[in-house]
Amino acid sequence: MNAPPSQTKGDDIVDARGLTKEFKGFAAVKDVDLRIRRHTIHALIGPNGAGKTTCFNLITKFLEPTRGSIHLNGHDITRTKPADVARLGMVRSFQISATFPHLTVLENVRIALQRPVGNSFHFWSAETSLDVLNDRAMQLLADVDLTSYARHLAVELPYGRKRALEIATTLALEPEMLLLDEPTSGMGREDIARTADLIRRVSANRTILMVEHNLSVVADLSDTITVLARGEILTEGPYSEVSKNPQVIEAYMGTGGAH
Repeated sequence: MNAPPSQTKGDDIVDARGLTKEFKGFAAVKDVDLRIRRHTIHALIGPNGAGKTTCFNLITKFLEPTRGSIHLNGHDITRTKPADVARLGMVRSFQISATFPHLTVLENVRIALQRPVGNSFHFWSAETSLDVLNDRAMQLLADVDLTSYARHLAVELPYGRKRALEIATTLALEPEMLLLDEPTSGMGREDIARTADLIRRVSANRTILMVEHNLSVVADLSDTITVLARGEILTEGPYSEVSKNPQVIEAYMGTGGAH
């Protein structure tokens, strides 16, 4: 039974009910109920083809559901455009984080900072007109451990640091909820550890939903884990419970068990 929006506004920032997405008759996601508690880190995991990316795209409004509803802070956003959802405080990292490779790291963040204050991009303005944003930009760079890269061109950054810059440009919008799609994908061990630490730090006073394949990162960061299999929720809970579920071990982690 669906909770009224007024209840969603309390403990749950997102309340998705009966989410279903069909592609030519095939249900990639089927009757998924997903409630995301405010100020938590919530992970979506599952084997290939489980429907986690489709589910993520439904929540972030990059796909329209065939059936079901999505409420954000009590507001029905089921048919709302991604840009409008971002204005409501739910931002998917790459919505804002398409960085400009031949601008400096600082310039990228300054451009991102113009959005929430209502300014258009000032590409043709004197550079000094953006200096008022420098302090906030440097603060954001400090938050993601990029202060020493401020004057580097974005194209020169190592891969893991580029992802940090993407997060910094996203944080410029001051989102209440941040959505991360495979944030450690393609990273080596050192970058994974640094990125996990970054996610933990930026989660303060925010809600994070992430799709993540690295179980060590999921175990370390997540308050709640939703496991999908064949488009449906297999189980949900903290890692200590989810990792011991026999169905999860069979469907996702293999006969070797959870690691």
